[in-house]
Amino acid sequence: MNIKLITEKAYNAKNNVSVEFVMPQNLGTHKYYKLLNKSGFKAKQDTLCALYEKNILVCGIEDSSADNIRSAAGTAIKSLKISNYKSASFTVEKNNIKALVEGLILGGYEFNKYKTKNEKQKFKNIYLTCKDVAELKDAFEEAVIIADATCYTRDIVNIAPDDLNPPSFAKLAKKLARENALECTVLGHKELKKEKCEAMLAVGRASCHDTKLIHLAYKPKNPKKTISLVGKGLTYDSGGLSLKPATSMVTMKMDKAGACAVLGIIKAVSELKLDIEVHAFVGAVENMIGGNAYKPDDVLTSRKGDTIEVRNTDAEGRLVLADVLDYAQEKVKADYLFDFATLTGACMVALGQYTTGVMGHSNRLRHDISKASSRAGELTASLPFNKYLKKQLKSEIADICNISNKPYGGAITAGLFLDNFIKEENKDKWLHFDIAGSAYTESPWDVNVYGGTGAGVRFMSEFLKSIK
Repeated sequence: MNIKLITEKAYNAKNNVSVEFVMPQNLGTHKYYKLLNKSGFKAKQDTLCALYEKNILVCGIEDSSADNIRSAAGTAIKSLKISNYKSASFTVEKNNIKALVEGLILGGYEFNKYKTKNEKQKFKNIYLTCKDVAELKDAFEEAVIIADATCYTRDIVNIAPDDLNPPSFAKLAKKLARENALECTVLGHKELKKEKCEAMLAVGRASCHDTKLIHLAYKPKNPKKTISLVGKGLTYDSGGLSLKPATSMVTMKMDKAGACAVLGIIKAVSELKLDIEVHAFVGAVENMIGGNAYKPDDVLTSRKGDTIEVRNTDAEGRLVLADVLDYAQEKVKADYLFDFATLTGACMVALGQYTTGVMGHSNRLRHDISKASSRAGELTASLPFNKYLKKQLKSEIADICNISNKPYGGAITAGLFLDNFIKEENKDKWLHFDIAGSAYTESPWDVNVYGGTGAGVRFMSEFLKSIK
């Protein structure tokens, strides 16, 4: 599917449908109101009415907000892709082009890697018509880059675990580095032993695939700020010896979504050519079972030197992140440190499946992220730290326990576990994003189709663009 920005005068397409957005209060003044009224069309949000004899597709929107334009565009493209039209045109303006482009690209996303039979689509081209291309060109190109980076992230999340394991994840990162002029360093078992990443290595030791720590770097000249992104990359999570139920193992390929997000973010940043330095750190691990698997009751020594009592091997992501966060802080002195992880089912219990949980000490930073996510059209919500929940991680035999001794506040206690591995000077620079609910969906919503959503890419790109 091609998407082009052209002037109204340059537009000329055969077998084309024009797509129009209509609000309920404006329906009565539409030139084809009688036809729309006969069909029972009320212009409610995300409803469609095709006037085939007029080559018009009318989309209902509650108002002209970016969220509603994005959602309606996503609904429209799904309908157009199964039609016999070859192309469609949308009229765009400065205030709606970003939302419209994202709605079309994200709503029209498909993952067909494993399908052997795909129906050929007649629909090929989208034309965004405007009065002045030069005025909208930058906004158009920016929106395409961020939407494409989100789709790139979705693609990686959706790859089956047999095809994307820690070594192949490292190959994928190297490919991205070559294509986007990034620096890339990969640490394998031998190097991780030297780095004393024993918590991370313990999680992956029952896998037949070598654990990898991947470091990508985008370094423009004279950057305004330096940002470190850390992603949980569990390419598959069986739960280890604390084995998940069979139904809970399905979709566990998505446990690498945090790592996929940081790759998508650095891809977007490098293509937008932002004048900030960005480092992406990925802990790529597979949590499996076997005679050499790490066990409940084991005590692990983290890279930081703190000992960790293992009470549940399915709380493995935080063990990986503990070492990767410590490594990232030592290697790069960043102005901001953000980690992304499908960390806890408890976050979904607290916030639902659509919202990313945000945790950290800086109220200002959480507020800035909230504003950026609102502009980007992603949902985030803060979960507050407190000293009473921190006490629930106390271990009688080690420095800290990998799960809480109470069944409540699981998302926050997981965040507090990570906080233990954040250096004091970085406490107010760090935020933890729990994307367990928002990173994957089996029920399409908004511009998200079945599978990976690319959660985190849009709001973090929006935040990074705003850095001064």
